[in-house]
Amino acid sequence: MASAVRRHTRKSMSEIELTPTPGPVPAPATPIAPAAVPAPSDIAPTVMFSDFGLAPEILRALTEQGYTKPTPIQAQAIPVVLQGRDVMGAAQTGTGKTAGFSLPIIQLLLAHASSSMSPARHPVRALILTPTRELAVQVAENVQAYAKHTPLRSTVVFGGMDMKPQTVTLRGGVEIVIATPGRLLDHIEQKNISLGQVQMLVMDEADRMLDMGFLPDLQRIINLLPKQRQNLMFSATFSPEIKKLANTFLNNPLTIEVARSNQTADKVTQVVYKVPEDQKHALVAHLLRQRDLKQVIVFSNTKIGASRLARVLEQEGMRATAIHGDKSQQERMAALEAFKKGEIDVLVATDVAARGLDISDLPCVINFDLPYNAEDYVHRIGRTGRAGASGDAISIYSDKDERLLADIEKLIKQTVKRGDLAGFNPAPARESRDGERRAPRRSDSGETRPARSSDSRYAASDERTAGRPGERSSRPYAAGPRRDKVDPWFLKPYEPAKASPATAVQAPAVVKPKQKLAALLGGLPKS
Repeated sequence: MASAVRRHTRKSMSEIELTPTPGPVPAPATPIAPAAVPAPSDIAPTVMFSDFGLAPEILRALTEQGYTKPTPIQAQAIPVVLQGRDVMGAAQTGTGKTAGFSLPIIQLLLAHASSSMSPARHPVRALILTPTRELAVQVAENVQAYAKHTPLRSTVVFGGMDMKPQTVTLRGGVEIVIATPGRLLDHIEQKNISLGQVQMLVMDEADRMLDMGFLPDLQRIINLLPKQRQNLMFSATFSPEIKKLANTFLNNPLTIEVARSNQTADKVTQVVYKVPEDQKHALVAHLLRQRDLKQVIVFSNTKIGASRLARVLEQEGMRATAIHGDKSQQERMAALEAFKKGEIDVLVATDVAARGLDISDLPCVINFDLPYNAEDYVHRIGRTGRAGASGDAISIYSDKDERLLADIEKLIKQTVKRGDLAGFNPAPARESRDGERRAPRRSDSGETRPARSSDSRYAASDERTAGRPGERSSRPYAAGPRRDKVDPWFLKPYEPAKASPATAVQAPAVVKPKQKLAALLGGLPKS
């Protein structure tokens, strides 16, 4: 029986298409020897999920999700992963990389599936690492949806939450763990999880992990894993640093790229608008109102910038909120849930949300700030136009962002269209008491009112009362600069204090009598 299973998993893609098997394809405990990999041209364009030999339980879950045809990255990655080879997969954001590795993992682990309640029967066999909490939650939801008809258990662990519920789940036994590196190391130090039987390691968005400084944590985790295992790396981009990291632990990996590296989706319309720095807030509000956009993500480079922009949009009468690293996990999850339900129209976020947000029918994303890292631009605009849909990517920049825009165009190898700001007539920004430049006020009717300065505040009343005898001006102060009352004592020149004559009588010195000492201490009088 075992030999038949091994022969089945070594079948090439063409053989699988000719002789599909509806039953599960279990994998042995040790990694499978590499087999011949079909070229992309050998894969039929009409391939279906049923052609991969996936278990009926998995196909049933896919049917319930409405999936029948795999995406290009899935069509190439799934058969290779089923053969046991190490993989480096690169594809555009939103093309289904998560299913590209989760489906074959579930299929291979079915050989070890158990309905026993004993934790010893459910050791960790697959580890999926993600850089952010949001991406970890998304991957966990997909894995649970694909494996819900199987006995396999899965869980997700990330920071910002109480460790106790996670500890209970881990000690109860799970085969698939989705985790962020930091929280995983916390559980390892607490001895809540053992990685001694891990057979598959997945790094999702590995380039982002390096950007966030997770390299030392990744090395610690890799050193705790068995030497014999299958390694998968999936990301939208592969920088030279990522390829250097892959060479340290991947064993003869197969690189799968269904599109040119760092290429953006063809159905995403990109446009940039150039405005002065102090008019960017007003332009965002103008674009949202002019296009009547709903469910829009606006990206900011800083946490304080995201909070400030969300506050300005709320003052404009829009339903907006911000998510960034300073907010708790509960606040971020509540904001995302409200955004998905349509209770919030504008979600202002830092790059913490640029990876892993999977929101269907997202019509538009706006870059309030151009990202410092050009690769982040690809991930940001990848939030729209997912799964073949169309979308708009709007970016705003000023003179100081010319270099950032040039780096982006060099990376994606295309020139982004410059937009025309017809009908955009912003009023000059007003300054608050703390010196912060704010957008002009908006009346209830939607008309922009120019900012009022302290000198022009009473101009109208002065004109109305001018020439009217007997009427006092409504201006509380007289014309001319305001002068505060000054105590004349503070205007006197400095005079040193005169030395006063010594009139005090010196007190006599107090003489204390000597205490008598015992003879043993040398207190006897001298003779």
